[in-house]
Amino acid sequence: MKLPGPDHPIAIEPHAERIRVRVGNIVVADTMRALALREASYPVVYYIPREDADMSLLTATGHSTHCPYKGDASYFTITVDGRDAVNAVWSYQQPYPAMAAIKDYLAFYPNRVDAIEITPSS
Repeated sequence: MKLPGPDHPIAIEPHAERIRVRVGNIVVADTMRALALREASYPVVYYIPREDADMSLLTATGHSTHCPYKGDASYFTITVDGRDAVNAVWSYQQPYPAMAAIKDYLAFYPNRVDAIEITPSS
């Protein structure tokens, strides 16, 4: 386990804008409660509470990855209209203590869904 620091900063903060994730014409997730995770020089990743996703469209897979800063990620495939977006979603179900805020949240690969729409709150 590595801790974020000056050489590899990680910040997690509430995101004020609405985020919707679509596959085809189906909204897979829609939230005003996302967390924005900014890690080193990587693009920002939005983590969405499971309660704001249609979990009936997601199937857990056996795929997993390990991040020395966050822990082990599990993956989900999205199935919409007979189309599978394989391992398009990941989640840290037991993140390291420094990343506890993202526990059980979902993150989506932008290149495996049709859209991640970010709109200002009204």
